[in-house]
Amino acid sequence: MGIKVKDVMTRNVATLSKDMSVKEAAQLLVEKGIGGAPVVDEEGRVIGVVSESDLIMEDVKLHFPTFIHLLDGIIYLESLKAFEEKLRKAVAVKVEDVMTKKVITVTEDTDIEDAATLMIDKGISRIPVVKEGKLVGMVTKRDIVKSIARS
Repeated sequence: MGIKVKDVMTRNVATLSKDMSVKEAAQLLVEKGIGGAPVVDEEGRVIGVVSESDLIMEDVKLHFPTFIHLLDGIIYLESLKAFEEKLRKAVAVKVEDVMTKKVITVTEDTDIEDAATLMIDKGISRIPVVKEGKLVGMVTKRDIVKSIARS
């Protein structure tokens, strides 16, 4: 029988609300010594995740999408979505503006090997753990490394 997420996850998770300021979110991450936190709604459902990377604008210079005119139409050579995402984060005031909205979650009964594979495949360091749609914990790469060291 493999080790499950519930055996290694953090249960008392620091959370953010979508209406918090970016500064408040940054202060909470620093205060708790964590690299990210889930954003939850009033019912405790995960609606986003904010990581340190979301709070740091790596490329503050906004490059307008390149486009060409072709037969009275416009073809964009760069993604408008990517530009809109950078612009949204550049002017962000609230957590809702910087959070990653497509959240990958696992359940308590997920094998840690599967959680680790998800983290590697998706390039993420933490995954919210949900039960019936509500946050019950968080599993991080560090939690998985600790479980390896103990076994």
